[in-house]
Amino acid sequence: MNENKTNINWYPGHMAKTRRQIMEDLKLVDIVVELLDARIPISSQNPDIQEMTKNKKKLIVLNKSDLADEVQNQKWVSYFEEQGKTAVLAEAHSGFGIDKIMKQIERMRQEEQQKLQQKGRTGKNIRMMIVGIPNVGKSSLINRMTKKTSAGVGNKPGVTKQKQWIRINNGIELLDTPGVLWPKFQNQEVGLHLSFTGTIKEEILDRVEVAYELTKFLLANYREQLCKRYQLDGKQVETILAQDEPENHNIYEVMLAIGRKRGCMVSGGAIDDEKVARILLDEFKNGKLGRITIEKRESVGKFY
Repeated sequence: MNENKTNINWYPGHMAKTRRQIMEDLKLVDIVVELLDARIPISSQNPDIQEMTKNKKKLIVLNKSDLADEVQNQKWVSYFEEQGKTAVLAEAHSGFGIDKIMKQIERMRQEEQQKLQQKGRTGKNIRMMIVGIPNVGKSSLINRMTKKTSAGVGNKPGVTKQKQWIRINNGIELLDTPGVLWPKFQNQEVGLHLSFTGTIKEEILDRVEVAYELTKFLLANYREQLCKRYQLDGKQVETILAQDEPENHNIYEVMLAIGRKRGCMVSGGAIDDEKVARILLDEFKNGKLGRITIEKRESVGKFY
C-alpha cells in the first residue's frame, strides 16, 4: 500500500455552468432546502452553496439517515439548531421524514406570506429551491414531496436533468437543480468522505486506496461491526494491527483477511485487492456494514 493519502480532484466543466445557473436561480426563490448526507454532514455541504444561500430562509435535510449512526443523527440535528438552522432527518426512498419536511416548509411559507402581506402583496406563490451535491437524493426527495415521479433519477452522480419548476401543495413552486460540487477540496479528508459515499465517480479514483482509508476508519470506530460482517476474529485483528510493521501494512493485511473470507482469490493463492475494495465500498454505501456515521459531531472542527 502507498503511504501517501489519496489525492482527489474533480470539477468537471458542467459543474461551473451549474454553479452559475444556481446563482441566477437563487434570485427567483424565497426558500432553500439543502439536502445533506447524514453520514457526512460537513463534507456533503458545498461551501459555495453556503455562501450563495446565506441570506435565504433555509431548511437542512439530513438524508440517508437510516444508514447513519442514530446517536450521531441526533447530535447533528442539535448542531445545526445551534447554528440557528432548522434540521430534519429523512430517508427519501422510504418516505421517512417527509411529513416533518413539509410541516417546516409550510411554516416557512406562512412566514414569507406574512412578509408579503405587510408589503401589500397577496396571492403570490412562494418559490423554493432544493440544492445539494450529486448523489445525495434530491430527485427521490422531490418525488416524495410531489407524490409522483417528476424528476430525472439515475444511479450515477449528477444525472438530474435541466432545471424544472414543479407545483406542489399550498401555493409553493419547487425548483430542482442539478447536483454541484466545488472546484477544490480544502481538506483531502472531505474528498475521501465523498468517495466513500459514491459522490465522486469511482473511475477517477484509486479504489484500493479509498477502501484502505475506509477500512482504517472502520477499524478505529466500528471494528465490531466490521468483524461481524466479514466473520473476522477480533483477537486475530488485534494481533494483525499490533504487528511491528508500518500502519498501512497492517491495515492492508486486514483487507486481505476480508478477501480470504469472501473468496477473492486469484491464481497462485493471491488476493484480488481490487475485488476486496469493491466489496468494502459497495457494502458500506448500501448499509450492509450497519449504521455508520463517518463524520462525528465531536470532530466537526477538523473539517474546516
